[in-house]
Order: sequence, then structure tokens, then C-alpha cells
Amino acid sequence: MERKKTLRRVLWPIVTIVIGAIVAFALMPSRLLVEVGRVDTGPLQVTIDQEGETRAHDRFIMSAPVPGRLLRVELEDGDAVKRGEIIARIDPLPLSQRERQEILARIEAAEAAERQAKAREAHAREDWRQTHRDQERAERLARDGVISSQALELATNADITAAEELDAAKYSAQVAASEVKIARAGLVGLNADVDKAGPLIELRAPVAGRVLRVIEKSERVVLAGTPILTLGDSKQLEIVADVLSTDAVKIQPGMPVLLEGWGGDHPIRARVRLVEPGGFTKVSALGIEEKRVNVISDFVDPPGPLGDGYRVETRTVIWSGEKVLKVPQSALFRHGQTWSVFAIEGGRAKRREVEIGQRNETEAQVFRGLTNGEEVVLHPSNQVSDRARVRTR
Repeated sequence: MERKKTLRRVLWPIVTIVIGAIVAFALMPSRLLVEVGRVDTGPLQVTIDQEGETRAHDRFIMSAPVPGRLLRVELEDGDAVKRGEIIARIDPLPLSQRERQEILARIEAAEAAERQAKAREAHAREDWRQTHRDQERAERLARDGVISSQALELATNADITAAEELDAAKYSAQVAASEVKIARAGLVGLNADVDKAGPLIELRAPVAGRVLRVIEKSERVVLAGTPILTLGDSKQLEIVADVLSTDAVKIQPGMPVLLEGWGGDHPIRARVRLVEPGGFTKVSALGIEEKRVNVISDFVDPPGPLGDGYRVETRTVIWSGEKVLKVPQSALFRHGQTWSVFAIEGGRAKRREVEIGQRNETEAQVFRGLTNGEEVVLHPSNQVSDRARVRTR
């Protein structure tokens, strides 16, 4: 009997301890199920993404120089035209005294514009000759080791740019000469008679290219200045994308651009040529007025099947790095005035303050607080706290 009492006194504490341990384990908070990502080292790009469209680099809207009856335009969209080819004919109407004065004034303005274009062409030619001499001089100095290869590249780039400016000036002079011919065509209407059939005014193509769009196809009476068709070279394309003015200040000429969403299975490379100095107001789909700026880019890769007015998605690379320590963007959260993450340490979520640099939509550059290969909690909820027990999916 005494032995049973002794055994009972020994077993009861043990049973009590076991029951307490079971209850404590049952009441212990379960491990939170979390999704984790990994800190790694690799390339990182920061881009400004925006929809854009392609357009002909140089386009010309051909308009009626005088009021009259436009004969049916035989050209179709996409037709090739040669310089000087007849693209439309107009039977001019008799002109009033005011219209006569307007035509004469238009001729004077066109002739002044032609003289201005020729002066710019002469100026561009002299600039090119100077830069060409500088480039040749830089080549000789580079061969002798007097200047660096970077200085030679700058001189070569200046020579190429000046040559392109000269070509553009010649192009403008040709267009100005065609505008003079179009303006002088209005003289036909000065002697037009209602009862007599006079000579037709012929609109000729100022440059060789293609018909981008026929605006007025059918025969009808048109006013002076009525657009008839648009000409351009569909092979000389550029990309225009309107971005927020707050993003435009981060974009500089020469930055690389990736074109996606154009219908192909690979991105097309381009390069920023111009950030227009003037902005404009555009109403978004949500009805919010936004200040936007046009960013013009040139193709680096061949545009392939793209034509004028095609939709593309532009990604302008404003920063890039190759060996960058980065963390998933979804792991970051604000704690006070600093950025923080929950790092996984021994099955627990440990909050750490981190210093970050460049960011894009998916990843962020890490300067301090994390090391390569560590795991962090993605999309941390309010249930995740410092030192909380977690288990990964």
C-alpha cells in the first residue's frame, strides 16, 4: 500500500508536466505561411514605359493652293511617287480682288522662305566643310598619339552630324522651291473666267516617297489650304511617345529605347533623339489633366514590317547596371522613414532596415542590409511581425 502511494506521488508530477507541455504546444501560434524571394546579383534596368507610335520622319501635307474644283485623285494609300510627279489637279475658280492679293502675298512669302532655306543650306555646307577638316586633322593627331581616341570619336561624330544637317538643309531647300511653284500656280486663277475652261493647276510631289494617306479622294470644290494628301518616306521612320513631364526630365538624348508590343517576338532597339522642349496638356482615361512631353526616338535596328502610324510600347532605359545586388520590389515596405524587409533567419521573419538605390517595377538595388542569397518575405501582410515563426510555400 505504501508502495502504491509512493508511485502515485512520483507519477502525478510527470503526468502534470506532460499535460502542460501538450497544452502549451497546442496554444502555441502556428507558423505563418509566407511566400519568399531571394536576394541575388545580376543586371538591373530602370525604364520609363509608355505607349507610342511610329511616324514618317519627314511628312508633307499637300494642300490646295487656290480655291477650285479638285479632280478625282487617282493615287491610293501606299503608292510610290517620284519627285515632281503630278499628284492632284485643280480647276481654279475666278478670284476676287482680296484673293488676288492673298495669292501674290503667298508667292512673296514662299520666295522669302526659299531664300532662307538656301541660306541655311549654304551655312550648313560651310559647317560641314569645317567639321570635315577638323575630323581629318584629328585622325592625323590620333595616329601620332597626340590626342585620345575619345577626342577622335567626338570629331568623327561632329563630322557625321554636320553631314546629316547639310542633307536636311538640302531637303528643306527642295521643299521650299516646290512651295514656290505651288504658290505661283495660283497665278492661273488670276485670269480664270467663269465661262471659259482655263488651264489646270497641277500639284507635284516635292520629294520622292509614298502616299501615306489620301485625305480628299473624290472630285469636289475645295478652298485654298484644304489638305488633299500626305506624302512621306515609310522607310525613314521615327518613334514618338508622350510621357509625363515628371518622367521627361529624366530622359536625355542618346538613351537606349526598347520597342515591344509591336506584334513581333523580339524587342526592337531604338535611341532617343529629342525630348521636345514644350509640353502639352492631355486628359487621361480617368479624366485627369496631365502635362506631357513628346520624346522622339530613331530606330537602331531595322523597323521590319512597321509602317507609319503603327502602335508600339516604348521602354526608355534611364539607368542600367550589370552586377547589381537586388531584392524583389514586393518585399519592401516602409517602417517609419526607412525601407525595411523581413529576412528569413532560422525559420523566423527578422525585420531589417535596408538602404536601396535604383528601382523598377519588379526589383530594387540594395546598398546595405542584405547579402546575396538571402531569402526575404514577399508581400508581407499585417500578420507578419518581427521574430514571427514562418514557413515557406
